[in-house]
Amino acid sequence: MSRIGVFICHCGENIGRTVDCAQVAQAMGELPGVVHSVDYKYMCSDPGQALIKQAIKEHNLDGVVVGACSPHMHEKTFRKAAAAAGLNPYLCEMANIREHCSWIHEDRAEATEKAKGLVRFIVEKIKYNRPLSNIFIPVNRRALVIGGGIAGIQAALDIADGGREVILVEKESSIGGHMSQLSETFPTLDCSQCILTPRMVEVAQHPRIKLLAYSEVESVDGYIGNFEVKIRQKARSIDVSKCNGCGECTKNCPNKKIPSEFEQGLGFRTAIYVPFPQAVPNIPVLDRDNCALFKGRAKGVKKQVCGKCATVCGRRAIDFDQQDSFITEKVGAIIVATGYQLYWIGKEQESEILHGYGEYGYGTIPDVIDGLQFERLASASGPTGGKILRPSDGKEPKKIVFLQCIGSRDRAKGMEYCSKICCMYVAKHTMLYHHKVHDGKAIVFYMDIRAGGKGYDEFVRRAIEESHALYLRGRVSSLTRNGDTIRVQGVDTLSGEPVSIDADMVVLATAMRPQPGITSLAQKLSVSYDLHGFLNEAHPKLRPVETNTAGIFVAGACQAPRDIPDSVAMASATASKVLGLFSNEQLEREPLIARVDRQTCTGCFHCERVCPYGAVERFEVKDRKGNLIKVIAEVNQGVCQGCGTCQATCPSKSIELDGFTDEQIFAAVNAL
Repeated sequence: MSRIGVFICHCGENIGRTVDCAQVAQAMGELPGVVHSVDYKYMCSDPGQALIKQAIKEHNLDGVVVGACSPHMHEKTFRKAAAAAGLNPYLCEMANIREHCSWIHEDRAEATEKAKGLVRFIVEKIKYNRPLSNIFIPVNRRALVIGGGIAGIQAALDIADGGREVILVEKESSIGGHMSQLSETFPTLDCSQCILTPRMVEVAQHPRIKLLAYSEVESVDGYIGNFEVKIRQKARSIDVSKCNGCGECTKNCPNKKIPSEFEQGLGFRTAIYVPFPQAVPNIPVLDRDNCALFKGRAKGVKKQVCGKCATVCGRRAIDFDQQDSFITEKVGAIIVATGYQLYWIGKEQESEILHGYGEYGYGTIPDVIDGLQFERLASASGPTGGKILRPSDGKEPKKIVFLQCIGSRDRAKGMEYCSKICCMYVAKHTMLYHHKVHDGKAIVFYMDIRAGGKGYDEFVRRAIEESHALYLRGRVSSLTRNGDTIRVQGVDTLSGEPVSIDADMVVLATAMRPQPGITSLAQKLSVSYDLHGFLNEAHPKLRPVETNTAGIFVAGACQAPRDIPDSVAMASATASKVLGLFSNEQLEREPLIARVDRQTCTGCFHCERVCPYGAVERFEVKDRKGNLIKVIAEVNQGVCQGCGTCQATCPSKSIELDGFTDEQIFAAVNAL
C-alpha cells in the first residue's frame, strides 16, 4: 500500500485533553505512504465518517487508519464508512489512543509521543493488509432456549411469534421458574400467577414451541448457525403420551410428608407429585428417592412394596422402569436464561440451608426464613392459604424484622455486588404483611435503599407510609432465641444507639446467585463467567445480551441480578437478535480467521489441543487413487473466532491469522 489516510479523533476531550491530536496528525502525515492526515473532534459522528469517505475518493486511498478509541467500540463503524466509499473494509484499521494512551497517562507531551507510536504501529501494519471477503455460513433457523423462567418464556414466545421454531429446555418438571413462587410483584402489586400462568399456557400450546420440561443440556457442539445439542430427558416414571393430568396418582400416594421444594420446605408433597397447581406441563413426576417401591428395590426386596399410583391410574401411564432418554436437536442460536438461586455457602445438595450466616440462626431457628419462604406464606396458593403464620407454631406474628443485604455487598462472604431486587421486595413484603396483619409491626434493617427504576422509589416511600414500617439504617449482629420470640441485636447507625428487638419472625433478604451447575453449562457452551458464576456479556454497553461465543445469548438473572422487567426486556432483546440472525438463510461474518498451510502442516495437532472453540478439525490428504497420505489440521471457518492461539502454538509456523500475518506483525513491531 502506498496511499494511506490517517484520521485522528479527539473523542471530545477523552483523547484531546491528554493528547495533542493535531500534532499526531501532522507527524503521521510525514510517514512514507501516508498521503492524507487530519484530526477531527468526533470521527465516529456522521461528519467524521463523511471526512473518511471524501478522502478515500479524493486521494484515491488504498488504506485507512483511524486513531481513536478501542476497535471493539467503532471498528465496524469505520469499516462500513470505508466500504461505502468503495474501499475494502479490511483495509481500514484502528489505533487505540484512548484506552491505551490518553486514559492511562497524565503527562501531555509523553502521551502525545506514545499516541504517535501507536498510530505509526498500525500505519506500518496496514501496508501489508490485503483485501478480504466475508465468510458465508448456512444457518439452521431454529433456536434453543435453556431455562423456563419468565426470561426463557418471553424469549421463546417472541421467537416463535416471529415465525421460527423454538426448543425450550427446563430442568424442573414445570416451567415458570421463581416467578411462579411469588405472591405479588413490585411496583404494581400485580398477582404473579395472573401475569405468568397465561404465558406458561401459551408456551405449551404454541405450534412453533417444543417444550422439553424435566430435561437438561448434556453437550453442545458446532458453531453459530449450526449447533448440535444433546439433551437428556430425565425419567418421570410417567408415560407422557398417556397421562392426562387427572391427579389420581397424587391423591392416592401414601407418602404425603415430603418437604416441598416449591413451597421452600414450608409445605409437603407426595412421592409422585405436580410441583404446583398451575404447572405446565401438568404431568406428575415420581420422586424415586422417596418412593416406597424404589426404596424397596434398592434394599433388594423382591415383593412390590407399594405401587398404589399404578393401581389407581386408569390410563396405565405409570412406568416404573422408565429410563432417561437422549435426543439431539440442531439449532442455529442458543439463549441461556437459567435464572438464579438464593445465597448459601455449602454443598449444592443442601440448597435448603443457608450457610455462612450462623449469627442469624437460619436453619436452627424455625421462624428465621428467607424472602422466597415469605412469598410462599403470603401466596394464596401457599402452604398457609395466604395467611402469614409462624413456621414453628402456626401463630400469627405481630412483629417481623426484615434484614436486608444478607450476602449482598459483603466482601467477607465473597459477594461484593448488590443483588438489586432486595430493597424492593422487602418493601413489598412490608406491604403484604400490613395488608394481612393489620395490627402487625414491620421493622427493616437496611444499609442503603437502592430503588432505581420506574416507580421504584415511589413504591418504597409508599411502603414506609402505608405499612408504617420502621426503617433502621444499620446492621444486625446476632439473632438468638428468647422464649417464643427472637431477640434481634443490632445498631441504628444514624442515631448511634444499639437496638434490641424481640420479634416473632425474622425474614432475611438473601443475595441472588446463579443457579447451581451454571459453570458446567457455561463450559459446555464455551461461554465465560465471572468469579461469582454469572455469565459474561460480550460488551456491557454495546452487546449486553450477546456472549463472546457467536450465536449464544444471555437473558435474565443468569447474567447478573435482575428483576422481572429487566429480565423480560433482556429476553425480548435476545429474541430480536436471534430473529435478526435468522433473517437470512446464510450468515455473513468477518473473515479474520486462522488458515492452515496444507503443504507445511505436519499433523502434530498442537493447535487442536489449545483451541478454546474447538475450531480445529482433522483433514485427510489422499492421492488420486484415494490412498491416505497424511492427516493434517483444518480450521472450521464457521467456528473460528480469530483468537490466534493456534498460530502462536504451531511449531511449524503453518498457521496464519488473516489480518495478523507474520509480515504485518513484524512491520508493526519494527515501526516501534
